[in-house]
Amino acid sequence: MPNRPTLLRYDDIVLKPGRQPVSGTIRAGEIIGLAGLEGHGQEQFLTTLAGLGAMQSCHVAVQTRAGGGIRLVNHRQAAQQGVVYLPRDRRASGIFPALSVLDNFGIPSMPQFSFAGFLNRKKQKQRLAGYTEFLSIKYPAMSAPITALSGGNQQKVLLARLLALSPRVMLLNDPTRGVDLNTRLKFYDAFRTLARDEQIALVILSSEIEEILQICDSVSIFRDFQRTEVIAREDMSMSRVMAAMFGQKEVAL
Repeated sequence: MPNRPTLLRYDDIVLKPGRQPVSGTIRAGEIIGLAGLEGHGQEQFLTTLAGLGAMQSCHVAVQTRAGGGIRLVNHRQAAQQGVVYLPRDRRASGIFPALSVLDNFGIPSMPQFSFAGFLNRKKQKQRLAGYTEFLSIKYPAMSAPITALSGGNQQKVLLARLLALSPRVMLLNDPTRGVDLNTRLKFYDAFRTLARDEQIALVILSSEIEEILQICDSVSIFRDFQRTEVIAREDMSMSRVMAAMFGQKEVAL
């Protein structure tokens, strides 16, 4: 995708002392998959891009909306620049269990719905209604506790929360983990639409190889805290991705 503008550039991300640094770019409208055996550095790579890792020894820069690049130093700044992160464990680090669907959706983007210190609930509800339709979120009422929703619908609310921040780069940590097939397919449709129509870049860490094969333009393979291979869509197959994950040559299945 050489004709698409670069949104994020990263240089010298070292996932473990002594390992080769990881550098590269993320372009508008592309969907990048991250794969590897559990604990081989792919999650650490994703969280570093989100500003949640050690940023002193690497360089992660985002192209601002106004033009020009700015180096990211932490997660809050990343989110302000449209680089948003969806955590893997929605119960531990995603939802606010004691709060409503509306509050879970609106807390991070509250400044957008506030003026002179007053929260415009009507505007907030209208925005949630739009994402409810887009993602087919099901809940009894916006005022219902988030815990009243199924796991898949909780995950949809978290995705809507990110969309309310007007993202340019979405970093998604196993976004369909623990959800049913219908929700999974809805997420795939949403990801394709966001990339195609909104030119949002998505980086998706997935434990499901089939998921990567279905929706990603390329997949970066991580092994032993290094990125060992980048496979383009036209070269992706189950056997090739699995072989790369195990550090082996591809074998016919």
